[in-house]
Order: sequence, then structure tokens, then C-alpha cells
Amino acid sequence: MHFTEERSAQLVELYYGLQVRARLLSGEYDHNYLLEGEDGGRYILKICGNDEHLVFLDAQVKIMNHLSQTELADLFNRCIRSKNGLELIQHIEDGALYFIRLFTFLEGEFWINLKERPDSLHYNLGNFLGKMDKALANFSHPAMHRFYLWDISRAMDANAKLSCIGDHERRRIAGYFLLQFETEVLPHISSLRHAYVHHDANDTNVLVKDNRISGLIDFGDMVYTALVNNLAVACTYAMMNNEDPLHAATLVLTGYQSAYPLTGQEVDLLYYLIAARLCISVTQSAWNASIQTNNEHHFVSEAPAWDLLQKLIRINPLKAQDRFRKACGFRGVISDDSYGALLQNRKRYIGRNLSISYQSNIKIIRGALQYLYDDRGNTFIDCVNNVSHVGHCHPVVVKAMQRQLATLNTNTRYLHDNLVDFAKMLTATLPPQLSVCYFTNSGSEANDLAIRMSRHFTQQKDVIVLDHAYHGTSTAAIEMSPYKFDGKGGFGQMPYIHKAQNPDQYRGAYRYNDAHAGKKYATDVQRIIDELKLENKAPAAFICETLLGVGGQIPLPENYLKEVYKFVKAAGGVCIADEVQVGFGRVGEQFWGFQLQDVQPDIVVMGKPIGNGHPLAAVVTTPAIADAFNNGMEYFNTFGGNPVSMATGIAVLQVIQSEAMQQHALETGNYLMSGLKGLMTKHAIIGDVRGYGLFIGVELVRNRTTLEPAVPEIDLIVEHMKDRGFLLSTDGPLYNVLKIKPPLVFNKDNADDLVQNLDEVLDEVSGAINAHRHQE
Repeated sequence: MHFTEERSAQLVELYYGLQVRARLLSGEYDHNYLLEGEDGGRYILKICGNDEHLVFLDAQVKIMNHLSQTELADLFNRCIRSKNGLELIQHIEDGALYFIRLFTFLEGEFWINLKERPDSLHYNLGNFLGKMDKALANFSHPAMHRFYLWDISRAMDANAKLSCIGDHERRRIAGYFLLQFETEVLPHISSLRHAYVHHDANDTNVLVKDNRISGLIDFGDMVYTALVNNLAVACTYAMMNNEDPLHAATLVLTGYQSAYPLTGQEVDLLYYLIAARLCISVTQSAWNASIQTNNEHHFVSEAPAWDLLQKLIRINPLKAQDRFRKACGFRGVISDDSYGALLQNRKRYIGRNLSISYQSNIKIIRGALQYLYDDRGNTFIDCVNNVSHVGHCHPVVVKAMQRQLATLNTNTRYLHDNLVDFAKMLTATLPPQLSVCYFTNSGSEANDLAIRMSRHFTQQKDVIVLDHAYHGTSTAAIEMSPYKFDGKGGFGQMPYIHKAQNPDQYRGAYRYNDAHAGKKYATDVQRIIDELKLENKAPAAFICETLLGVGGQIPLPENYLKEVYKFVKAAGGVCIADEVQVGFGRVGEQFWGFQLQDVQPDIVVMGKPIGNGHPLAAVVTTPAIADAFNNGMEYFNTFGGNPVSMATGIAVLQVIQSEAMQQHALETGNYLMSGLKGLMTKHAIIGDVRGYGLFIGVELVRNRTTLEPAVPEIDLIVEHMKDRGFLLSTDGPLYNVLKIKPPLVFNKDNADDLVQNLDEVLDEVSGAINAHRHQE
């Protein structure tokens, strides 16, 4: 029932003997009124229905009375007794029970309305909260032992409302932080100090006057919970709408610590508790929207909460932990160790030819979707790790793996639904004739198996590959990889391996301006077939990536594969599409790279993105080839097709489809390509920008006419970009191509940041090079 302003004034006169004018205020649950008496005095009237338990309302009165006996008395509403001496009145209206309370009025302006919030105010907020919690250390009330959805300790319950978040990116971020809460906080909740706390020092409850806290209202969210949760709530809202949220939280924390010291464990968890509070808030707003509530109070913090979550995921948790610990007088967690011991042990115990990226080594300790965190507190936008296809630690994938790993992991000699379920899902994305699956543990192993199958089917041994190609690290895969066998330490080309011309339209024989480049490059494959025929041989297989990775991030020319596949099949060979790098929606326009060429391979090889970093790969082929391979020798792979790997593959594929990642790759990739091409007008070092979706190559040259590769300039650029927080790498036969193939969750904001910083780095590097040449 809604009480009119006139009726509320009548009730005040009836029970308190005061003649007032009433004005309705907004509120999430209670009916709140601002009252003004004839003498100018002001009061707050609260009327609530019997859905509020009497014992909990009594707890609110008791906690306020307790605080009124402390040095903070003037900072809280005081409950006014009725004419009959009651602090809590039970009133019957139209047969329904209501509870009435009258409070003194607190002066001040709400935090949310402040135009400026100086550092001193943030400190004062924390100091005030610390004093309040210290004053409540000897307070207790049984009604505060309750289930409450806003209790940060119960943040895991927000998972049930994640589905109400329609935006894929937002749902993913909230899911990620809830996963981190489960991992980092939940195991420690029971060991934290617990207390009776206000738990809602938000920006519409905190009052400010003369740049000091003048009051805190609304005890409706009070609960018995972990003590540090009370601070986490205040930090959350202090961080909102702040250009430097970590600085704001540190100030609040410092103020709190000076009044009521925290333990090291409490401080260590604060970052994740803040994130958890935000997740509760945004999931609750999404749920309220789903039931079409018209209460504007339900959405007042939604926009700034999402904004802060986006900022928070860019903050390395270790950086926050280090800053928070130092603010409280504890030892920091970030060291300036040079990695000497680690590098020495790596050199001693790990093979010497296992390379390390970047001249200045980085130690990555965490991943969060498209971000990577190192042990120095730095955050990097991952622009190159296509293995983490749907994002580092994607919550849906992680949970699927955890569930299956906690249930069973065995091999394919036992029946299990996951094996068949994933095979059905996978083949549904392919042409109908590609219907038989074999699961392995890596792309190298899968390519090895594909060649083995082609040789069984054709009874031939010779394989045609592209020059500069790379297909893996097994013996057979290296034999098919000119990138390896022609490189340092390589053993040279086997007589049964044949290199076809790399169909590079930027620096090859046939360029972008040749409309028939694809068909012309394809003739080189026919040349090899003709030469084999002279020796009474035929190809067992032609294998190539459907966009060339190590070969230079090169999209194949139009009609190239159509012509090549025609030649190979006419010679009785098998056409193998290596989708290890580019499959699963990365190219945007199609789900598979071979679809860009309008061809149907005989075998498709998958790896890297299929398991989002879990060791999983697959070979999918036709029934005819599979039948030929079934020659009496059992194919068994100890780990290939195990239940955990299959659960992982299912989850990854479901995420790609349910989160529309292929479309996202198309839109974001086109946006990024446009930005990168825009840099070509300013920076002559950029010779070519090419790719599809989020598989992009930027070729750097010293001269656009001679195409002299910009090496070592490109290495300087990669290092400078790393120092700015962007992880890139180089590729191509001449090592002069920037490869950009980020997790598919990479967004347009990331693209803008990448283009802007690359622009600035190109200015820096070109300036340094020109200065060096001038000195010479």
C-alpha cells in the first residue's frame, strides 16, 4: 500500500504529536518521507510492510541506539520515541500491518551528488567506517544472522542470475570475477573475522558536509558477515566514477586501517571482494530488468558498476594487493627480482632450445579473458595468444573442466557420452561428408595422424606442402614444415616432401593487382604433380593452412584452393586443411578458413583453439578415408578423447556459438583492420595490412618499392609495445610481420588502444632510427 503525504503527516501527529508537512522520498523497499515541522525542524519517517520482520527492525533500532552512545552519535539518525514511548510502532491500515519509525534528520549532501571528492574525504570515509566497526565490536543481535543476497560472502549466489545479463561481454566479465571469488575468497571466508556491520556505505547512503562525512543512513542491509566486507562495499562506491579507482580505494583503506587495523589476510582479499560486490550489483540489476521492475532505485548504480568492472579487470590483482598491503603497513608482494635464479634453474632443468619471448623477460602469473597479468603488477592486452580462443580463464570453460575432472577422467576404451556428443557438435559445423572424428592432444599430433591416414588411403607417400609452412613439432610434422627443415638446425627436405610456391600477393610473383593470382600460384602445385607422374608417383596429400600463419599471416588468393584441390584430387591425392591456427570462427566471415575458398577438404585438422589452452586437437575426415585407415591396426590414444578433454571441447564450442564470437571476430577484426590501415598514410614502414577477422598481419618494410624487411626495427616495436602493455609477436619468412591474433573476446576498445599505441611507438622508433642514421 502507498501512503499519501497527507496520510503520513496524519500518522505522525497521531503517534508523535507533531504537526508536519510530508514529502515522499525515493526508496528501494520502505516508504520514506521527509518531514518538516512548524518550528522548522526536520525528520525522516519510514513506513514498511510486514514483509520486514519485526525482529530485524528491532535490530536496526538497537544498533542505532548502540551507536548513539559512542563518539559517532551525531553521524547517525536517532530513533524518536512515540507519545507512548515506543521506538517501533505497529500500525494497522485497511487490515494490513505496517511498522512505523521516526528519525532525526542528518544534514549533508549525498556522496553521489558531490562534484569533487578530495583525497582527504576518501580517507575520512574509511576512518569513519573503521571507527564505526570498532564501536560495534561488542554489539550483537540474532536477527543479523540472516541470508541476504547483498552479503558479499554469498556472492556465489549471483551465478544464478548471470543468464539475465544479455550482453555477452558483460556476462563474461561478471562470470570471470565470480569464478575468482570462488577460487580466491571462498576457501577463506570461514577463517575471516566476522562482525555485525552496516554493509551498505554506498554513494546514496553516505552524507558529506564541509568535505567530511556527516552521516550514514539506512541500516536495511546490515548483516553478520566477514568484517572486511563492510570496507569492501565502501571502497566499491568510492571507486565508482573515479579516474583512478585504485587510488580511491587505497585512501579509504588507509583511513580505515588508522582507526581499526585489518589483518593481512583481509587486505589480500579486498580486490576480489570489491569485484564480488559489483557482480552482485550488476546481476541483481539484470534480474530486476528481466522481471520488468519500474523501481528506478534498482538501477541507480548499474552503469557505474559496469564501468568499474571494466576498469577492474584491467588492474592486475597483484598490483592492487601490493598497493593495499603497503597502505596498511604490511610488506608488499611485488619484488624487483631479476629472475636470475629462475632463469638459471630453467637453463639447468629445461631444454635449451625452448625459447623465451621478449628481450626483457616477463613472468605471467594470471590470465583474465583478453588480459594477462605479470608478477610486477603489469597488465597486458593479449594480442597474440590465439590458443586461448574464447579468453583466458573463461568461466564457462573452466567450470565445465572442473566438473568433469571432479567426476571422471579415463580413456576411450570405455563408453562415455562426452566423446560422441562432442564429435556430433563438431561435425555439425562441417560439410556433411566430413563426419568421422579422431581426437588427439596437439595440432602436431593431429597433422601427423592426418598424413598417416592419407598414406593409408592413397598407398602413396609423397606430400605437397607450401614453402615456409609450419605444421608441428613431431618428426612427421617437421618433415612437412619448410619453416623447420630449412631453418637453423633443420635436416633438410626429405625426397618425398615437395614445396609449392608460397601464394604471397604482397611480395610474391603474383601481386594484389593480378585478378588471376590464385590460379597462377596453383599451377606450381600442378607442376609438382606432373613431376611426380614422370616418376610413376602421385601425391598422398596436399596440406596447407587455410590462412598462412608462420608463412606471414597471409590470406590465400581467391580461387587458390579451388584450383589446387582440383589438381590434387584429379591425381588421386587427399586434400588436408590445416585449421589449427585459424578455425573456430576466428576469420569472421566463415567458421572455417577453408570456407573462405569455397572448397571441401578431405581431412580437416584442428588444434590450439579447440580446447582454449587445454591439450586437445582433432582430425575429421570422410567415412571412406576412415574405413581405409581401419586396416586391422588399432588406433588408440591414451589421452585423446578423454572425458575431460571432450567436456572442454563441448564448452568451448558452446561458448563460441552462444556468445556469437564469430560475428564479434568479424566486426572487431574489420574495425581493427581499418584502424591499422589508417596508420599506413602516416607511417611508410607499414607496407601491408592483411587478414580476415581477428587473424591479421602487418608487414613492415624499410622501402615500399624494394620491400626490404624492417628488421630489426620490428623487434624494437614489439619490445616498445610490450612495455606499453601490448603483447605482440613477429612472423613471416623474413620475420618482419606483426602477427595479431588475440583471444576472440578482444574488443573495440582494445583495438583503439592498440592502434593508438602502435602509432606512438612507430613515431618513437622512426625518430630513434633517424637520429642514429644522422649520427652515422
